This record gives sequence, C-alpha cells and structure tokens, in this order.
Amino acid sequence: MRGSSRSLLLTCSAFLFLISLSDTLAQSDSRAAEEHLLGTWRLDLARSKYSPGPAPRSETRTYARDAKGMKGTIDRHYADGRREVIDYRADGDHDSPVSGTQAYDAIRFKRIDARNTEAVLSHAGRVWGTARRSLSDDGGTMTIVFRRLDPGDMVNNVAVYHKEKK
Repeated sequence: MRGSSRSLLLTCSAFLFLISLSDTLAQSDSRAAEEHLLGTWRLDLARSKYSPGPAPRSETRTYARDAKGMKGTIDRHYADGRREVIDYRADGDHDSPVSGTQAYDAIRFKRIDARNTEAVLSHAGRVWGTARRSLSDDGGTMTIVFRRLDPGDMVNNVAVYHKEKK
C-alpha cells in the first residue's frame, strides 16, 4: 500500500509539473509573439490585394505595450484624401472598444498560436468582418486577411506589411 501511495504522489507531482511547464511555455510563446508584433508596420501595396478595392493610398500600423497592455494604432490614407487614425486595445478574449472609424466600434482577438491571431470586428453588437493576422517566422512580414460576407458588400482583402527596422 505504501509503495502505491508514493507512486501516486510522484505521478501527481510530475503531472502538476508538466502542467506548470506547459503553461509557462505557452506564456513564453505568447510574449515572444508580442515582441515580434511590437513596432511599426508599413503596408506593401505591390504585394497586397484588395477585392473589390480600391486599396488605401498608404497604411501604417503601430503596436506598442503600455501599462494597460497592447495598443494598436492604424493610420490609413485613402486615395480620395480621407484619413482614418484607428485606436484599439489588442487584448484577447473580450471585446475592446475601437475609436477613429465609423465602420466598427469593437474588436475581439483570439490567439490561434504564437504567430496567428483572429479578430472579429463588430458595430453595435453585429459582426462587421473578420481578420486573421499572421507573422512570418523571421518576424519581418505580417499578413492580414480581412473578410466581410454581407450580401451586396462582400470584401476579401489580403494586406501584406513589412516591419520597419529600428
């Protein structure tokens, strides 16, 4: 009886250690992915596709960490001269308010893995579109695939960004 109790105790201890290690590694991967995301990203119009279009004239995305977490800013210039500066919190698993655009007022992120994140953009509680952000292995290229499937307003954009060197 004593040997089986000791064996059970060792098994439980090993199991708890593995859970703790797994959680630590997942947090480490998450932090590493955030580190790759931090900084300024410029849209590469030649490698991007906007359907139905038109593409913006330029776009810069900036991701920074502050006391409240991760902050995202999008500075978008349109061909017709309009400009949007969109601000939001890039925190996961809950709706975060968005300012600077009339198209959507909230965003919810879900981390898929260390380099991929999905987002649901909504307006007044109704889904406006979805986006999937992927970072390259070297951390120098970011691709965002945006889709909106509303009848009469279907959008399928693939935007490619390059990270500015410090």
